[in-house]
Amino acid sequence: MLSLRPFESADADLIISWIKDEYSFRQWSADTYKNYPIEPADIVARYAEIKENHKGLVYPLMLTDGENTVGHLIVRVLDAEQGVIRFGYIIVDSQIRGKGYGSKMLRMALEYACDKLGAKRVTLGVFENNPNAYRCYKAVGFKQFDSTETIINGEPWKCLELEYIYEV
Repeated sequence: MLSLRPFESADADLIISWIKDEYSFRQWSADTYKNYPIEPADIVARYAEIKENHKGLVYPLMLTDGENTVGHLIVRVLDAEQGVIRFGYIIVDSQIRGKGYGSKMLRMALEYACDKLGAKRVTLGVFENNPNAYRCYKAVGFKQFDSTETIINGEPWKCLELEYIYEV
C-alpha cells in the first residue's frame, strides 16, 4: 500500500542514490546546488533554507510502498490565501521508474495539497529534455501555461511551467 510520509534527514542518502549522473541531477535540481555530486548534508541544508524562506510552509515528503521508500517530492505553499502550491524536487527510485509510481505519488500529493493545505492550483516545472517526467505530469492532469529558459552547465535549457487547477 502506497503512502506519503515526512522526509527525514536519513532519506537524503537514498535520494542521492537515485541520481545516476550530473545530467539527471540537473534535471532534478536545476541549478539549486552549486556542485555535483552532493552530500546528504547538502540536501538537508537546502531543505532547511527552503523552509526558512517559505515561513515553514514546506513539506518534503517520501513515498513508501509499505516496505521500501520509492519516491520523493517537496510541497511548498506559495500563497496560502489563494491556495497556490508548488511541487518540486520530484524523483522516483531509478530502478522502478516507468512503473507508475511517479503518477501515483503525484496524485497522492495533489490530494494532500487539496485536503491538508487548501490548494486550488498546483504548479511545477519540468525541463523539456526530460520527456518521461513531462508525460507523467501530463497524464496526472497538469497542463502547460508558460516556459522559461535557464542556463545549466553553460547550455540553455527550456523549463516548461505546468499547473493543475482543481475543479470546483
